[in-house]
Amino acid sequence: MSQSGENLTVRVQAVRWEADSVFSYELRRPDGAPLPPFTAGAHIDLHLGNGFVRSYSLCSDQDEPHRYVVAVNRDANSRGGSAWIHDHLHVGRLLEISPPLNNFALAEDAERSVLIAGGVGITPILSMVRRLSALGRDWTLHLAARTRGQAAFLDELTRLAGDRPDRVRLHVDDENDGELLDLEAVLAEVDDATHVYCCGPLPMLDTFEKAAAGVPAERRHVEYFAAKDAPATEGGFQVELTRSGKMLAVPQGATILDTLLGAGVDVSYSCTEGVCGTCETRVISGVPDHRDLVLTDQEKESNEIMMICCSGSKSARLVLEL
Repeated sequence: MSQSGENLTVRVQAVRWEADSVFSYELRRPDGAPLPPFTAGAHIDLHLGNGFVRSYSLCSDQDEPHRYVVAVNRDANSRGGSAWIHDHLHVGRLLEISPPLNNFALAEDAERSVLIAGGVGITPILSMVRRLSALGRDWTLHLAARTRGQAAFLDELTRLAGDRPDRVRLHVDDENDGELLDLEAVLAEVDDATHVYCCGPLPMLDTFEKAAAGVPAERRHVEYFAAKDAPATEGGFQVELTRSGKMLAVPQGATILDTLLGAGVDVSYSCTEGVCGTCETRVISGVPDHRDLVLTDQEKESNEIMMICCSGSKSARLVLEL
């Protein structure tokens, strides 16, 4: 695992209950110094005590340089991230984190913004609501939860809505005979002056992508917390590394990242699923087999960058700036 020197040590200042199985963690530098700035929609990587690195969205205000806040839902199918955090990340504990990275940026100059969040997908959306409110922009939030008790940050969102409580529209599946939020109806609000954002579980995002197909890509924004497709492990190609001078064969059953780490190459990575952007790598030549959910269609078509944790190669050789 890469130890990039850019990582920061923070202390857990506070832990707060936000909803059923959701806790927020306030992180500050032990010396009280300001943290690196971030913009709404950004995330950080947490280097956990069990050796894992996991990405979590910042839900705090970008105008609060003294702290970061992330919120974590205890996933019943945790791969070792959320369960470890809930069990071990107590007040006072020191933790290593990466600087913020933003793959889900807010268009601050949009005339209107429609925000859609499902479950813990509210975390980056909350940061956006804070920013839009500070800028005096027009926004509407559609928050979906299975039960009312799972709707995190509801009091804070109501406060941010101010004298327009209709800005926050809560949909609770259990209170609607199990019916899910009608995304087609939500998207009927979207006109040519509106940007629309969605973050939530994979089924919601899949439905959103289909329902929002008519919204131009520059006004349609999606944040994934998990991969849709399996990583490329077909192998059978070579990777040439220009900085280290190595030529490596990627075998069947392994990703490019697996191969590099096995050869002792120092490379940054986090999610291993192509959703965080930490392993973004410049492509000098060759044709990547893109499997990530970070790059835009235009970026993938350019073949200038790729995510080596999940993407493979359509050509016999890839030359990477590593």
